[in-house]
Amino acid sequence: MEVFREIQGLRHFLSAYKQQRKSIGFVPTMGALHQGHLELVRKSMSQNDITVCSIFVNPTQFNNPSDLEKYPRDVDADLAKLEKISCGVVFLPDVDEMYDKEIFVNIHFGYLENVMEGKFRPGHFKGVGLIVAKLFNVVLPSRAYFGTKDLQQLAIITQLCRELLFDIEIIPVQTVREPDGLAMSSRNELLSSSERPQATDLYKALLFAREKLIDKESVESVKKNVRDFFESDSAVELEYFEIVNTDDLQNISDIGEAKRVSLCLAGYLGKVRLIDNISLY
Repeated sequence: MEVFREIQGLRHFLSAYKQQRKSIGFVPTMGALHQGHLELVRKSMSQNDITVCSIFVNPTQFNNPSDLEKYPRDVDADLAKLEKISCGVVFLPDVDEMYDKEIFVNIHFGYLENVMEGKFRPGHFKGVGLIVAKLFNVVLPSRAYFGTKDLQQLAIITQLCRELLFDIEIIPVQTVREPDGLAMSSRNELLSSSERPQATDLYKALLFAREKLIDKESVESVKKNVRDFFESDSAVELEYFEIVNTDDLQNISDIGEAKRVSLCLAGYLGKVRLIDNISLY
């Protein structure tokens, strides 16, 4: 497994693959790797001649400095996991390698950045868009892999590629869950032993809502029932629960309004913020 900390070295290494027109898969991460990340890498390895996994905790996508400070980091463990599954290349830059002292470029995503995650984390997707654009320019992959747990991020990056004409195929990969249903996330490591079982309330609420919608209960009623559950029967402090058109993330008032429907929520368990989503069908 090749490990690069500088852009120039990585570009030089990958140039031979590009000259031979070999495919390059790319999995951008912020480290603290779990099986969900590794599934992205495996998927890439199965579809490309070589796979690059980046590990970079991107400061510009954190609107809360304390959230950035406490974000879990364990580079040695991450490298061991990637080496175990035979990942080809790891890109491990520091902040100075990816950013100038002053940042002038600002990427906007219109309504996509003003709903759900964007509404509660202002500036988050501008940071995501900027770092992903930078990483895409460094790696110039054939395909890039993103988990559907971060549904809004997936939509943002898809739009980024469309707007900036990146010749990159974006491959969504289904959420990997723990046996009890909790969506795998690096933030799960921050949960206490007492909080961990309570975190499954997010997935339970999504399953409940999906069942009610399939049974023809109204969107308004389902949203009220989910909010009531978190207010009275859960330790999770609900931040939002939305039923949206999967293609544009706009709220819908009737599930017949969209061909594809997603149920999305976020909430705090103690000081840990968790998100999850499922498709209606």
